[in-house]
Amino acid sequence: MNDEASTSRREIPRRAELPLAGLLVLDFSQFLSGPSATLRLADMGATVIKIERPVVGDSCRQLYISDLKIDGDSTLFHTINRNKRSYAADLKSPHDLRSIRHLIAKADVMVENFRPGVMQRVGLDYESVRTLNPRLIYGSVTGYGPEGPWMEFPGQDLLAQSLSGLVWLSGDRDQGPVPMGLAIADILTGAHLVQGLLAALIQRGNTNKGLLVEVSLLESIVDFQFEVLTTHLNDGGKEPNRSSVNNAHAYLGAPYGIYATADGHLAVAMGSLAKLAQLWSVRHWPASTKKRAPCQARRDQGRAPRCICPNGQRNTGYSGLRAVDYWCAPVLHWHELLEHEAFRCLDMLQTVRRDHGGEIRTTRCPIRFDRVRPESPRAAPRVGEHNDWVNRTFLGETI
Repeated sequence: MNDEASTSRREIPRRAELPLAGLLVLDFSQFLSGPSATLRLADMGATVIKIERPVVGDSCRQLYISDLKIDGDSTLFHTINRNKRSYAADLKSPHDLRSIRHLIAKADVMVENFRPGVMQRVGLDYESVRTLNPRLIYGSVTGYGPEGPWMEFPGQDLLAQSLSGLVWLSGDRDQGPVPMGLAIADILTGAHLVQGLLAALIQRGNTNKGLLVEVSLLESIVDFQFEVLTTHLNDGGKEPNRSSVNNAHAYLGAPYGIYATADGHLAVAMGSLAKLAQLWSVRHWPASTKKRAPCQARRDQGRAPRCICPNGQRNTGYSGLRAVDYWCAPVLHWHELLEHEAFRCLDMLQTVRRDHGGEIRTTRCPIRFDRVRPESPRAAPRVGEHNDWVNRTFLGETI
């Protein structure tokens, strides 16, 4: 990368004048929550340098969610670390630590997601590094906050989901607790971190001072439940009542839910049961109880039949409901979504490649700027791949 090697600090590559072009972000985080945040910053134009241990790098390189390995690293690592550069440094080495401190002095944002106390032990906690760079925005991710009885508890997604109460909202009543099928706590925490970092950067533009931004898995997953948790807090502490069948929202009654058809499933949003009965000529649905509150009346109706379009095909049911402007959608498998023209119009997928082999098909940034989605063709880096470039560009004679 000869063009990058000669780049000065004031000439960080600006990709199509994206909003964060020119910002330098140091990413000390591992696994998912922190890296997902810096991924989004990179998508929006920031130069993100991933600080990794020499040789082994981020532990996520060997964290597999399938048997697929691409160019020596897990697909998970590729997914959340594309468009970044890797700088290998041993934080226990005085020489390497000195280089890291010089980088911090020039950075705009720094992100870490170690357990509380780890960064303090190596002298890279916020109070220490703000003396090196008073304008630094410092993002810190923990599992359950910087203090309290759970401070040292493992900050892992399933554990956070379970502690938060979230898993009692999904699934039918007799299923017991049902976790979400993806790392929702990690992803939400990363999104909240991005929000906080961007707000801090705006404030820095007015005050010229840095700021500490803290988020945690538990706080993010609790905030995710703000709507229904607020209902619980103001409704006498009543527990949510999941339907025994077709449950999709613990506080919403029939017909809200997922229904089986002869060849798939159909999602049906809030609407009139009477309208459904009339549409499908069903005679024996329980009548609405007008004397009760609407939500209670819907619950009394048994959450509607198990099949929303009796003896019908999924697409037939969907067409029939749509014809009368009833809110519904077919439940798609990934292959159906990816092949659908509506999805293809969004242009959400891309192929990213490493310079000397290895490529991966993945998603693109979900945000558009001036109607244009950012391009980010750079694949996830190898460990220490950009040490020479970082040394020449940012450190020069200081190393």
